[in-house]
Amino acid sequence: MVSGKRILLIISGGIAAYKCLELIRRLRERDVQLCCVLTSGGAQFVTPLSVSALSEGKVYSDLFSLTDESEMGHVQLSREADLLVVAPASADIIARMAAGIADDLATTVLLATDKPALIAPAMNVRMWEHAATQANISTLKARGIFHVGPESGDMACGEFGFGRMAEVPGIIAAIEHHLNSGTAAVGGPLAGRSALITSGPTREPIDPVRFIANRSSGKQGHAIAAALSRLGAQTTLVSGPTTLADPTDLTVIHVETAREMLAACETALPVDIAVCAAAVADWRVSDTAAKKLKKNGGVAKLDLIENPDILHTLAQSGNKRPELLIGFAAETEELVTRAMEKRLNKGCDWIIANDVSAEMGTFEGDDNTVHWIDGKEVEAWPKMSKDDVAMRLAARIAEHFAGAS
Repeated sequence: MVSGKRILLIISGGIAAYKCLELIRRLRERDVQLCCVLTSGGAQFVTPLSVSALSEGKVYSDLFSLTDESEMGHVQLSREADLLVVAPASADIIARMAAGIADDLATTVLLATDKPALIAPAMNVRMWEHAATQANISTLKARGIFHVGPESGDMACGEFGFGRMAEVPGIIAAIEHHLNSGTAAVGGPLAGRSALITSGPTREPIDPVRFIANRSSGKQGHAIAAALSRLGAQTTLVSGPTTLADPTDLTVIHVETAREMLAACETALPVDIAVCAAAVADWRVSDTAAKKLKKNGGVAKLDLIENPDILHTLAQSGNKRPELLIGFAAETEELVTRAMEKRLNKGCDWIIANDVSAEMGTFEGDDNTVHWIDGKEVEAWPKMSKDDVAMRLAARIAEHFAGAS
């Protein structure tokens, strides 16, 4: 829960500043205490009066105001909050944060703080893709400052691509991620919804000591389960063997084989949302040996048969079919083409395509680069942490159900 938490919101210049009025309103609905700093650029798009009226507090803007300094100095202002949020975060303020420049109230507060910070970038697609901006983002991330978004779409400048500020539900999901320490969001945007997530590899036994498996760590599936739980969904995670700790505040079912995973998923139905992120083994041996197989000097042969297709089975589950069914396509070549084919063949609504070739380091790494695909469009997401992919996907799911209601 975020009730009673204190957030210092910094609104910098950009047309996306108008979204902050809705962000403030949604945070106040959650009983978040807000203190707002409005830069001179931000004040070109939203007024101090509108920010003050919605936040129910004073709006700060002048570093050298003697009144403000006597009432609340910039150092105190920077340290009273539980979290600092910069939204929108323009290319300019990101660059000044990375360089440690403190030439106005916003950047001085950011430099003086010892509290965590989150930014929501918003800028022209060329500015976002510029090497300088990407280097600045990497610098901030290395310092523990994470970003939510940007997203792809039409921009006020008339161009299309990444640079749009994340939508309000996504920003709130990111805020809750940083404030909640994994606890579920009571009354969140997915409250009253149920979710089923599969994660990790499966192990298909050959004999009592050997098995067929893959390199999946389960990090992405576990992160998605935690993100949906934080947004209020009643979440069940069906996990193959991993070394990860179980996420808190949700139901975790541990399985070994593909058949066990399918049985656990069918038991969990019906659900509103299902995300099949597990790397399920395609085959198993037809006859598992009861004793350890021994070398006999010849060539060992295994008779393999196909495992059940969990995603396709859920898609064909009649009135128990999840309202929103999402699959993952782990490919090493022709990523988007094969993922689009898989979405149609499996009968799912969305599919998340990710490159798992060895050079990407996706399976056992902490980052992921994915494409979000539905029946109408393909959206390439920039490389980000698996936690950020999970938060972005959870926010997209929340937006889907908000639009359907």
